[in-house]
Formats: sequence, structure tokens, C-alpha cells
Amino acid sequence: MSVNLRNLALFAALAVLYFGTAMIYGWNLTLTIVNMGLISAIMALGVNMQWGYAGLFNVGIMGFVALGGLATVLVAMPPVEAAWAAGGVRVLLGLVVGAASMVAAVLVWTRLPKGRVRGIALLAVLIVGFVLYSQVFDPAVRAVEAVNPASTGYLGGLGLPILLAWPAGGLLAAGAAWLIGKTALGLRSDYLAIATLGISEIVIAVLKNEDWLARGVKNVTGLPRPVPFEVDLQQAPGFRAWAADWGLDLATASSIVVKLCYAGLFLVVLLVLVWLVESAWRSPWGRMMRAIRDNEVAAAAMGKDVTRRHLQVFVLGSAICGIAGAMMTTLDGQLTPGSYQPLRFTFLVWVMVIVGGSGNNWGAILGGFLIWWLWVMVEPLGLNLLTVLTMGMSEGSWLKAHLTDAAAHMRLLTMGLVLLLVLRFSPRGLIPEK
Repeated sequence: MSVNLRNLALFAALAVLYFGTAMIYGWNLTLTIVNMGLISAIMALGVNMQWGYAGLFNVGIMGFVALGGLATVLVAMPPVEAAWAAGGVRVLLGLVVGAASMVAAVLVWTRLPKGRVRGIALLAVLIVGFVLYSQVFDPAVRAVEAVNPASTGYLGGLGLPILLAWPAGGLLAAGAAWLIGKTALGLRSDYLAIATLGISEIVIAVLKNEDWLARGVKNVTGLPRPVPFEVDLQQAPGFRAWAADWGLDLATASSIVVKLCYAGLFLVVLLVLVWLVESAWRSPWGRMMRAIRDNEVAAAAMGKDVTRRHLQVFVLGSAICGIAGAMMTTLDGQLTPGSYQPLRFTFLVWVMVIVGGSGNNWGAILGGFLIWWLWVMVEPLGLNLLTVLTMGMSEGSWLKAHLTDAAAHMRLLTMGLVLLLVLRFSPRGLIPEK
């Protein structure tokens, strides 16, 4: 079988898997899996750019996804007028003072000659900057968070269409990636891994604790939607007539239509990104990135700026993860900082890339859909399997109860098993790089 036919067969098998899920569990659940599969595939594309194109080991995917989610709040939620009146301008002023202090410290460090004077000047700038920042920022934050904390207690956003938050999420994640890259790129790969992991945890800690920004662990709910609400569809005479003609329940029909609308939007974004990354992969820039990945010393000897190119691809991959994070928060309709876990948003995405095929964008897409389906469906399927296996055991048996309770851990067991099997029998992934 040729490579193209084999790849088509893999995607056809994936389609059969999803279609079978729809036949057994219904289209409502299947479309839910499809939508998150599309978002997961976009995350895998971003990580594949960093690892497959340049060999950059990013273990802070969770932080970039969370920044994309934050962008939806900052862009789409309406501003809280009372909070802005109470201390919004002072919050911005405090942030400006903090940023100016950091810039001043950098200038002192770079402009003054080495010696005791530079150390004393740097310490003085940092102390004065911190005092000024605290005097301006802390009272303003307390005033903002005191404004109706049960329902607001934050500044809100710009009140713009939520679709604008998707590219904004990419820009926010790209900015964070640029800061990390300027610090950690050019060092050993383990330093980059440590930096990305640390920054991602810092991002989540800020989202959880800075209520003025996005309500912290109180969560921001009621995000605007780019598609109609189910209740609005159910009340529309034309939709009611359409559902009656097809013999569909109004609630089920409206839910399916809304999920199809989301799927259409997500599919457009995925196709555009695939076209862009594939064009980059086949361009001279892509060939240069592969040369740097395979032998940095030889590429540098030929005049290539390895650190600068690494920074480019690191920023681009992180931006794609930020776009996916904004899309996911839009789909959820709320920002919940407590839900960002490394297992879901770092480890699982890496499994998608490894299983699909590192260095191959279509492999990353295949891995995103396949691994997400397994992540969702393995637990109920495992419970059904264990129920069948324990049918002959007496009721009240400790072994039967133990096996039934163990179904909740089937996800982790399956992910580990799939990863081991792929690494053993197809170490380059299901669709390897050519």
C-alpha cells in the first residue's frame, strides 16, 4: 500500500470511528467530541511546529492555552463601569509603573559598567519601583475587587465581538512566548522546558489569584457566543417548523445545530492554519528550519541565526496554541482557571503529536482527533467492559466492586498503553514525516 493510500485509510478509519459513535451514542455527544477534537488538532499543530519543525521542547502548553482563554474575557466581555470608576485607571497606571521599573532596571544593567555602582543603582531602581508600584496598584485593585464581588469584582473587557478574541488570544500567547524565548532560547533544551513549565504555572497562578483581571477562581461566565443560543432557536417559528418536519425534538435539534455551527467555525480555522503551516513547511524557511533541527552546528556554520529562527517558530507555535485556547473558552462559554491542568493541556497534547507523527501536520491532526476520542470514550467503554467481565461474580464481591471503581482510571491506562504501543511499533508516529 502506498503512503498516500495508507494515510487516507487512517483518516477513513477515524471517520468510521466517529460515525459509529454517533450511531451508538447519538450525534449530540459525537459533535461535542468533534468540536473538542478540532480544537485539540489545532493545539497539536502548534506543538508540532515547535517540536517537529525545530526540535523545541515546550512543556508549558497549558499556559499559552490559558492566555488564549483570558483573551476572550479581555476582548468580548463588556466593561464594568463601576469598577473602572473605582480604580480602573489607577490599575493601568500601576501596571505602567511596574513595566517602567523593569525597563529602567534593564537599562541600568546594560548601560552602566560592571562594578559596585551598577549593583547599587540596580537595587535602588528595583526598590523604588516596587514601592511606587505597590502604592499605586494595590489600593486600586482592592477598590476594583470590592465592586459587587459576587457577580463582577473585575474590570471586564472591551465588549467587542468574540471572534476577534481568537486572533487576540494568539497575539497574547505570542507575546508571552517572545518573552520566554528571549530569556531561554539559545540555552540547552532542558532550560527551555523548565522555563516554559514555570511560566505556565505562573500564568495559571495569576489567573486564579488576580480577581481584578478575570475574577480568579470565581470564574467569568456568560461569555458572548458567535452562534445562536439554543433557546433562541427553539423559539424561532421557522426552526420549530423545520424540526417538526424532520420529527426532531426541539431541544436535541437546537443543540445539534448549535454544535454544527461551532464545528463549521472551528473547521475553517483549522483549514486556514493547515494551509499556512503546510506552506511554511514546504518553503525555503521550512527547509531551513529542518536543517537547523537536524544539525544546529552545521546550520550555524552556513550563516543561519539559529537562536532567531528558534524564536520565530516558538512564537508561531505558541500563537496557534493561544488561538486554540480562545476557541475552547468560547465553546465552553466561561473562563475557569481551575480547569487548566498539565495532564489535559500539556501531556495529552504531546501524546497527540507523538502518536500522530512528529514533523507531519496531518499526523498531528490525526493524533488530535484520535487521542481526544480515546480520552472521552475510554472511561464509559471501560466501564461496560468491566461490567461484562464481572457478570459472573456475586453481588457484593470486593473484586467486582474494585474493578468497577477502577474504570475511572482507564483513561490514564489507555494513554500510557497507546503511547507505548506506538513508540514500540511505529516510533515515528502513525503518519511519519517524509
